[in-house]
Amino acid sequence: MEPENTLRSFTAAEEAGLDAIELDLRLSRDGALVVMHDTDVDRTTDGSGPVAEQTLAELRALDAGRGERVPVFEEVLAAVRAPLQAEIKDVRAARALAEVMRERDLADRVEVSSFHDEAIAEIARLVPGVRTALIASRYGTDVVERAVEASAATVCLNIRGLTLEIVEHAREAGLRIIGWVVNTQEHLRLVRALDLDGATTDYPETKRTARFTA
Repeated sequence: MEPENTLRSFTAAEEAGLDAIELDLRLSRDGALVVMHDTDVDRTTDGSGPVAEQTLAELRALDAGRGERVPVFEEVLAAVRAPLQAEIKDVRAARALAEVMRERDLADRVEVSSFHDEAIAEIARLVPGVRTALIASRYGTDVVERAVEASAATVCLNIRGLTLEIVEHAREAGLRIIGWVVNTQEHLRLVRALDLDGATTDYPETKRTARFTA
C-alpha cells in the first residue's frame, strides 16, 4: 500500500483501473492548494504542525512517506489521466480550487466533494456545471435536503449508517449515492444490496469486484 495522498498512491490507483481517484485539498499559508487529508502534517509526514501555518516550500520539504513530497493539485492533474474527486476542507479552499477549475476548464474532469455544505454551495456558484458531492459521516434523512440546498448532485455517505430509507429518499430527490469507506466484503455486499452508484475504498485491488474510487 502506497503512502496516502502522494503521487505514488494516485498512480497505483490509476494503474488498478479505478473509476476515479479521490484526493484531499487544503490551503498552505501562502495560498497553494496542497494535497493533505489532516489539519496537521504530523500523521502522514515527518513534520509537525497545522498545514495552514506552513508555506508551500515548507510543506514540500517534508517526507510524506518513502521519500514522496506533499503534492500540489496541479501535479496530480499532470500525473494521472483518471477523473478526480477533490475533497475540499473549507470555503477558502473552495475558492482557490474554483479559480484553477475555471482557468483549466476542469468541470468535466473534477468532481468536488466536501463535508461542509457552504463549501459545496460556493464551488457550485463559482464553477457553473461542476459536479458536486456532499459527504456525511453521521446523518439522517435530512442529509438529502442539505444536499439539494447546497446544489450537490451526489451524497457520499458513511456505509455504517446507510439505510434503505435514506437511499430511497435520496433517489426520490434525484441524487446519486456513494458509500464509504468500503474495505470489507460485508460492506461490499451492502453496496450491492442497496444498488448504490459506487463506493470509495482504501484498497484499489477491490476494483475487481465492484465500482470504486480510491
